[in-house]
Amino acid sequence: MRRIRTGAVNYLNTKPLIEGLTTFGESIDLSLDLPSRLADRMAAGELDVGLIPAIEYFRGDGYTHIPGIAIATRGPVLSVTLFSRVPWNEITSVALDEGSRTSAALTRILLAHRHGLTPRLEQLPIEMPADDVSTDAVLLIGDRAMRACLPGFRYAYDLGEEWTNWTGLPMVYAVWAVRGDVELDWDTRQAFQRAKAHGLANAGTIAAREAPRLGVDPGYLRRYFTNIIHYDLGERELAGLRRYHELAVELGLAPAGVPLHDRRRPHPAPSR
Repeated sequence: MRRIRTGAVNYLNTKPLIEGLTTFGESIDLSLDLPSRLADRMAAGELDVGLIPAIEYFRGDGYTHIPGIAIATRGPVLSVTLFSRVPWNEITSVALDEGSRTSAALTRILLAHRHGLTPRLEQLPIEMPADDVSTDAVLLIGDRAMRACLPGFRYAYDLGEEWTNWTGLPMVYAVWAVRGDVELDWDTRQAFQRAKAHGLANAGTIAAREAPRLGVDPGYLRRYFTNIIHYDLGERELAGLRRYHELAVELGLAPAGVPLHDRRRPHPAPSR
């Protein structure tokens, strides 16, 4: 049996998508990493399938995606926050979370297209406390953003909310991307769908297990899984993803003309 080298983001919001994944798909070898590192491993051919940042799907070499699954929001996201000492229109410098690619591009899109700004950018290393930055603003993502308070920063902008208020569309942060030269059999493709269904059905169990690690209330995490994050990639999400791509292209952050092809296949004919 050929092993399918699979990578997922090592953040809380991925848990419902990978709960039981290797049980449903016996050929799947799963590893966890930062979004930016997953994208680099996909590009290097070290992974066959990756839950990668949406911006990296458009930068990839002929990727397709597994249909119907994403990490998305239709408003606030809670785990992608731009903390700022000053209002949007006064931001002149931003530190971007090292783990981020999609949200870093989203920050630049909002600054440039919505506010007409091109501030100086620098990277915030994973190990560096966000409170120590000297920039006007700092972008944090994932579990780090959910735990952060940063009392020295007066403003906390939720970028999911900022995007949807501006465009009226959902924001898609990650998709299951498949390298163009990789073939997935029916059972493997179904494993991703079954894991999603299983994870969402057990959101309360996952929340109770993960809450102590983050030091937050289990009920809060359950609502995060079921009311904040949306795991579907429907027509509205695809429209939001296309709009995000268009704006990224205008800033030179992604190549133009990249199609959104999925790995949908007809159900195999029944055996006779």
